[in-house]
Amino acid sequence: MIATALGFLKNRLNRTFPRDAAGGAEDLFVYPVAGKDDAVSFPANAVSLLLVRLEEDAVLRDADRFVLAAEDGVRRRVEPDVRMNLYVLFVARFPEDYGQSLQQLSRVVSYFQQHRVFTAEDAPELAPRIPRLLMELMTPGLAEQNELWGMLRVSYQPSALYRLKMIVFQDDDGVPLMRTTEVIPHVVQMK
Repeated sequence: MIATALGFLKNRLNRTFPRDAAGGAEDLFVYPVAGKDDAVSFPANAVSLLLVRLEEDAVLRDADRFVLAAEDGVRRRVEPDVRMNLYVLFVARFPEDYGQSLQQLSRVVSYFQQHRVFTAEDAPELAPRIPRLLMELMTPGLAEQNELWGMLRVSYQPSALYRLKMIVFQDDDGVPLMRTTEVIPHVVQMK
């Protein structure tokens, strides 16, 4: 599910902003690679998408988290949904032209400002198990930003951090619950 969501974003951006007008050549939006010492390496002349954090979103929980009503109306006992937020870092690295790095980063921010929500209606290529994605720009403080780049063990590059909301992992193997009926005892009144 995580790879599907990030792949959707990467493919969507590559279709919207092809590297050249003919649509050929390599993709502009790519995944980073790990070096020999496990340090992250951002390819030159590209914008990299990197998952930097996973977070459970515990705010939106169902009243009865262990029961799910299926499409056929049968209630099933299931494990609770796990709702995840993904923190995705977009890193623009154009070592020969810093202005190009800033321009590409601006395109990313502008695109997600205009397309904050993706649903099946406006993005038919979105996987059926992902009903909606919401992009939220995050602005970490300088200390948090320093920790992030230190954790990656690379020098700072022009980048933007987004929270991708509502990846939901669901239990598809729920067990049907037994139907119960309420029994109301008949009270006999004595005279």
